[in-house]
Amino acid sequence: MSLLEQIFGVVYAAEEEPEPTEEEEEEEDEEDLVDPMHEEREKAATHCQKFKDELEKCEARVTSKSNTTETCTQELFEFLHCVDHHATKGVFKHLK
Repeated sequence: MSLLEQIFGVVYAAEEEPEPTEEEEEEEDEEDLVDPMHEEREKAATHCQKFKDELEKCEARVTSKSNTTETCTQELFEFLHCVDHHATKGVFKHLK
């Protein structure tokens, strides 16, 4: 699993909920709410391809070495900053 997949797995990890009983299903009149930030982050990742490429290069460089202290932290922060910057522009459209 790549570093990027690990990070997005953590960022976009959906909480697993137990199966609802019949009573709970009947009581649930509202639709399940979906966090629009997840959708906006996925869209925003396309704007940050340059940072994603740098992160993937760094990850490849680090995993190719057996003994290194390099961590790709800076590349990760730059990518996440870019994604969040672009995602926040779109998330406010979902507010009422």
